[in-house]
Amino acid sequence: MSIPETAAPNAARFAELPSDRAAPWARFLRPDRVIFPTHAGIVLEEVRAGYARLRLPVRAEVSQVAGLLHGGALATLLDTAAVPAVATAYPEQPDMVTVSLHIDFCGAVRDEDAVAEAWVTRATGSLAFVQAEARGAASGELAATASSVFRVRPRSH
Repeated sequence: MSIPETAAPNAARFAELPSDRAAPWARFLRPDRVIFPTHAGIVLEEVRAGYARLRLPVRAEVSQVAGLLHGGALATLLDTAAVPAVATAYPEQPDMVTVSLHIDFCGAVRDEDAVAEAWVTRATGSLAFVQAEARGAASGELAATASSVFRVRPRSH
C-alpha cells in the first residue's frame, strides 16, 4: 500500500537492509501471532537499518468515545515501531526492553489509518535512544511524537 511522502518523511534517511536481515521482520507482526500489537491490528510496513514504519488501521476498537484514535493505541503504535528500529541498529538482534517512553500528543487521527515511523538516534552497548512520530496515513498530519530509551544486551544463544 502506497502512502504519501508526508506520512513517512523520514524513511529515505536510512539505508535499506540486506534481504537476509529484512526477511525475519516479515514475521514480526504476523496475524496468527496473538500479542497485544497484533490484537490492536498493527502491521509492519517497512524496516531499514535503524528505522521502521508501522501502520494501525482505523477501527472502532482502537478509537475513543469521540471517534478519534485512542491515545493508548497511538502509544502502542509508537512503542512497537521502535522495536524493529532498535533491533536493526545492531549487527545482530539484541534482547531489548523499553525503559522509558515519553509521548507528546500534538494532534489527532480521525477516520484514517495511523502510521508511525521510529528511528534510532544513538545506539550504545547497553542503551538505544529512539525518536518516533505518528501521523494520519492519508493526511500526513502529525498526531504524536515520542522519545524512548531501550536497554539492550546481546542475545544468549
